[in-house]
Amino acid sequence: MKYGILILEGPYQHEASDSAYQFARAALDKGHEIARVFFYQDGVLNSTKLMEPQSDDRHIQKQWSALATENEIDFVVCVAAAKRRGINEEVVAEGFKIGGLGMLTDLAIEADRLITFRA
Repeated sequence: MKYGILILEGPYQHEASDSAYQFARAALDKGHEIARVFFYQDGVLNSTKLMEPQSDDRHIQKQWSALATENEIDFVVCVAAAKRRGINEEVVAEGFKIGGLGMLTDLAIEADRLITFRA
């Protein structure tokens, strides 16, 4: 099965980002494909390399970056949502790229299932 993942929440406000990450890992472990992960609304906050969580807390951006690079998954950050939150190409972490909503539309067409994670 080919999954698309849409993340609408930031990394530390709710469990949505963690749940999406665990879902993606489990799907890959079961042999499924992740076509793309699209970060929209506050979900774009997952992409910034400026976050510095406490040493005893998980670093969700680094987890996402590792997942993207290890599995060659396309991680797209919505340009409009990113700009509203002060995120530009200079602060986007490894494995993420900035793109438009057309890429979300393409994902919805391409994937067998589009799974949305929000609060």
